[in-house]
Order: sequence, then structure tokens, then C-alpha cells
Amino acid sequence: MTDKDLDRKVALITGGTEGLGLRIAENLAKRGATVVLSGRSADKGEKALAELRRIEVNGMQPRFVRGDCADYDAARRTVDDAASLTGAIDILVSAGATGAVRPMPFAEMTGAQLREGFESRFFARINPVHAAVPHMRERGGAVVMIGTDAARHPTPGESIVGAFGAGVILLTKALAKEFARWSIRVNCVAMTITSGTASWDRVFSEQTFQTKLFDKALRRFPSGRAPSAQEVARVATFLATDDSAQVTGQTISVNGGLSFGGW
Repeated sequence: MTDKDLDRKVALITGGTEGLGLRIAENLAKRGATVVLSGRSADKGEKALAELRRIEVNGMQPRFVRGDCADYDAARRTVDDAASLTGAIDILVSAGATGAVRPMPFAEMTGAQLREGFESRFFARINPVHAAVPHMRERGGAVVMIGTDAARHPTPGESIVGAFGAGVILLTKALAKEFARWSIRVNCVAMTITSGTASWDRVFSEQTFQTKLFDKALRRFPSGRAPSAQEVARVATFLATDDSAQVTGQTISVNGGLSFGGW
């Protein structure tokens, strides 16, 4: 990494008030970027800003914009507000997006859960990307979408989660081709169960089908542990910066060797 190489760059991180999104924001801020966080909770936003203000690089102050990116109009307002506050968007990290439905066997899901399980994750991921294009195509930049390794290696109970992730992987490839004309790179990070995230806390806070599913996964990591949020954040940061200037249309799995292969 090059110190302060993101001076005068603006990074919007959706779902950036905790966990992975916040770790990515910290990494980008340390390299000099002006960071804008978005999320649904104003309280979490203030706490996240307090953490980021401890990072003093180039005198840039982090900002927070409240919004729910699962709703397109709200996502558009979020992106427009971020651009209005800072004058530009050079980096977009589309993270967060808590699923409305936990992993569960497909046959046990209701019709409403099928729809809600997909929409609450997929559209929250792609809405901010669509909304950010008008702000990014003049200067170029980088888009990083956070997906799931369930797209490549689905396990029982992750049919909808995997379908959402597969959609993000395909979209990453398609948008990389479309956005190349504006010098915008598009990449994806596919996660597995990851410590230091809100989803980790939810999974292990009570005994559910999902808890049993990930308990088994934890015992299979070759290194003996799951990846941490900071370890995933380093890969996302790489893709968001010019360190990966010749990388686009790619999905990198940060899964600790839990599985290999994929598409």
C-alpha cells in the first residue's frame, strides 16, 4: 500500500457503519480518501464516525448519510447526497444488506420468504451501483460489491443466498464490460462466515438451522478458524484502489480455503 495515495478521492461505503463495511472505510481513510458511510441507523452512523475521526489523514472528515439501499429511491437519494456533500464519488463499496430471511431449507420457505430473501440482499447490493454511475463516469473509479461464496459452493439452506450471490458475480462481469468505456472497474469479494461482522453475531446468538450450518463450516477451515472482517477488508481495499488497476470483472473468494474452484 502507498500512504495517502487516495488523497482527493471520495469513497462511499454503503452498509459502512459496522463490521466489514466499517473496516473497509477505515482502510480507505488511512490511505487519504474522504469517506462517506451510509446505513439505516443514525445511532450506528454516529458511532462509526467517532471511530473514523480518530484517523487523521489530510484533515478529511468522514460523513454519514442515512438510507436503506434495498429501496431504489432511497439508494438514489443516498448516493446523490454523498456526491453533493463531497463533490464526487470515485470509489463505491456496496456492502451491508442484512437479509430479511435466514438460510433455511428451500422446501420450508414460503412464497413471501423466497421473494423477500432474494430482494432484501440483491437489490440492496445493485441499487447503489446503478445510482452511482452518473456521478462516476466523468472521473472513472472503482466499484466493489460484497457477495457470498454460497454462489460458488452452495450448501443446504443457502439456495436463495447462493442465487443472490450468483447474480452479483454475473453482474460484476457484465458491468465491468459496460463500464470500461468510462474507466470504471467493477469487482466483487465473495465472503464466507466471517468473524467481526454483524452476521457472525446474529448466527451465533441463538440456536437455529443457520447456527448448525455454520458450526459445521467452522470445523472445516484448514487453518482452524474463519476469516476476520479485517482480512476480508484488505482484499476489498485492494480492489477499490489502483493497486488493482488491471483487475476488473473478477470475484475473489476470501474463504480461508474452506472450498476451491467455482466460476
